[in-house]
Amino acid sequence: MARVSVWLLVLLAAMSLPALAAVEVRQFDDPVLEQRYRDLTATLRCPKCQNQAIDDSNSPIAGDMRERVYQQLQQGRSDKEILDFMVRRFGDYVLYNPRLEGRTLLLWGLPAALVLLGIVLVIMLVRVRRDVAARGLSEAERTRLDALVHRQGAHHDTAHHERNE
Repeated sequence: MARVSVWLLVLLAAMSLPALAAVEVRQFDDPVLEQRYRDLTATLRCPKCQNQAIDDSNSPIAGDMRERVYQQLQQGRSDKEILDFMVRRFGDYVLYNPRLEGRTLLLWGLPAALVLLGIVLVIMLVRVRRDVAARGLSEAERTRLDALVHRQGAHHDTAHHERNE
């Protein structure tokens, strides 16, 4: 029984080694620099993973991106310079919130334009229906309606009269 317990412990320890190897330890002398690192890695999207930030991705490319962010912070680069570097290297996709530029105007403006278009369409539909309801019947339509009502009324009176007899 003791031998089985020892083997189980060895097996558990061997299975946990990859998890320990995946943990990256970064040394920061300045807590502000460490916070900037956390903020930057949380705002950059992994190009390989689906909608996952590089700070919690196990992808090799995310690890490389974290290393680059760390190196550039150590070199004294600003957040903007680091983000610009990442966009040049990986494209706008790495930014969770794309910048407002000429090539991203459609991305930012399309939702607002669609909402405005929807509001305009609703207003137009309400006005058209209100105008149709307020217009009333023309003289020809009224004459035809009266003829239909009298014909149906006469047919109804005849049928009612025949049932009573």
